[in-house]
Amino acid sequence: MLIRDVLNEKGRRVISIGPEASVKQALALFVEHNIGSLPVVEASGQVIGIFSERDVLFGDHRDFERFHHRRIEEVMTSNPITCDPKDTLAEAMGKMARHHVGQLPVVDGSELVGVVSIGDLVKSLNEQVEAENRHLMDYLHGRS
Repeated sequence: MLIRDVLNEKGRRVISIGPEASVKQALALFVEHNIGSLPVVEASGQVIGIFSERDVLFGDHRDFERFHHRRIEEVMTSNPITCDPKDTLAEAMGKMARHHVGQLPVVDGSELVGVVSIGDLVKSLNEQVEAENRHLMDYLHGRS
């Protein structure tokens, strides 16, 4: 199974934020859309960073008084780890494990086409295993 299959299943709607936005605006998007990260995208469409719940924790801890008024470009994680729609689930999970991240922006060439989370990948793997199990049980019991 490929990342593009996961995106097709969950939908390709991408919520992103610009580098000039405030942390407070990003937090509102987290709550409004029930998400845990936002790709940071320049006006040209180039992904330049990611802002995640982890960035919020570190920022609040370091500078609680001013953090929510800072610009995203000041507090985001630059050069985010990304994946390609043609990557396998195993490749994407490997990137997540190696880099200790829970979300990956999906970039096709230079275009942001989605975001996948570890939850998305686990759900897809679970569905794949369940389908294979049903197929094997049908085969063993002579059902077509």
